Amino acid sequence: MAWPGTATACRRRRNAPGRALAAVKLLQPLLAEGTRDETALLASINDFFNRRVQFTDDRAAWGQDDYWASPLETLEKGMGDCEDYAIAKYFSLLAAGVPVSRLRLVYVRASIGGPGGVSQPHMVLAGYAQPGAEPLILDNLIGEVRPASRRPDLTPVFSFNSEGLWQGTAGASAGDPVTRLSRWREIIAKARAEGFQ
Repeated sequence: MAWPGTATACRRRRNAPGRALAAVKLLQPLLAEGTRDETALLASINDFFNRRVQFTDDRAAWGQDDYWASPLETLEKGMGDCEDYAIAKYFSLLAAGVPVSRLRLVYVRASIGGPGGVSQPHMVLAGYAQPGAEPLILDNLIGEVRPASRRPDLTPVFSFNSEGLWQGTAGASAGDPVTRLSRWREIIAKARAEGFQ
């Protein structure tokens, strides 16, 4: 499977279309593997973005305090923060055929520096083998995809995908994420413009 409309969307952008197009060409074989071995797919997509995107804050990358980049924007810039990693991984896995019901972006409190360390806001992507199963965590802080139980440094606050919004990571939906999260609404619009559904 391919990122829909990618070449056209890359050509429309002005910043660094060559960088984004080159990265997408490297990503295509990973997406083509689809869901034959979903755990391996999660790991390869996680590794792909963790290796190609340099972590930096939004002020340095985008000149503003809280900017959520589309997948192509992140690849063009070659840098981003935790939301940008999670968003790029989310849309890549959707393009590879992973059902939206098995992916959630999770806003967490991350304990940096071990027990008693500094707690800071962070975002990761959770992949579920089936709805309600223990999720595997895709993160830019720790490169290895691990089950949530092996990430005691993360405390979920809320999670969302294109279909719902949840307190924590379980239970009944807490509403429509497109209505309640303006940054997510903006990302959905940008992703559609890039050819994602």
